[in-house]
Amino acid sequence: MELPEFRVIDLIDIVLFASLIFYLYRLVKGTAAINIFIGIVIIYLIYQVTVFLEMEMLSRALGAFTGAGVFALIVVFQQEIRRFLLMLGSTNFTSKRRFLRQLRIFKADVDNHNNIVDEIVTACKRMSATKTGALIAIKRDGSLDFLKNSGDTMDILVNAPIIQSIFYKNSTLHDGAMIIEGNKITATRVILPVSDNRKIPQRFGLRHRAALGLTERSNALAIIVSEETGQVSLVINGEFESFDDMDDLSDKIKSHLA
Repeated sequence: MELPEFRVIDLIDIVLFASLIFYLYRLVKGTAAINIFIGIVIIYLIYQVTVFLEMEMLSRALGAFTGAGVFALIVVFQQEIRRFLLMLGSTNFTSKRRFLRQLRIFKADVDNHNNIVDEIVTACKRMSATKTGALIAIKRDGSLDFLKNSGDTMDILVNAPIIQSIFYKNSTLHDGAMIIEGNKITATRVILPVSDNRKIPQRFGLRHRAALGLTERSNALAIIVSEETGQVSLVINGEFESFDDMDDLSDKIKSHLA
């Protein structure tokens, strides 16, 4: 059996396909869909082997299964497909502002951005000490208007005392999530979608599930302060991200928002 000629374009094809599989795996990692995803990949690889070896009956059967399975995949991976499309839609490869920012032309904006993150982390540190529950959503790329409509519209400059006063237990605004866009608090008492991930530890409550739900459906990141333990958590891309201390938390947020 003569092997086909291997071209440079074939190598590029393999690398791009592997990258696509890797990002799809990251989207479903930690969810109930991961086992289904692995099963589909195995079936597809077997199908390609049968086609290469010219095993007619088995390749036709697997081909019919993979063809009809596309519609089933849309139903099974509905949330994951939504996250994938949100990720693509919010990626701005042609942004001149981001390009110039990388060249340090917008250094003043970067410094202002870092100061805002420091204010948020300072507020979380103080609320952690008093076990004041809080849920903060920070916009990155993409719009959060579909969430803001469920809460109260605000236009307040971000600073630590304001954040603390909003989440104070006797405040009328403490229930729900706060949305921060740029240097402004743009909404409070926002109702976030709750994640249906069954692998979330039982010690986590609705705030943590809402933070996961937010980051599963958007490119935002979320910070939670537990009312029971005072523990501060960072959630991004549907996963909890660990950090050593509050300084490390600040550095991670700045890195994700850069």
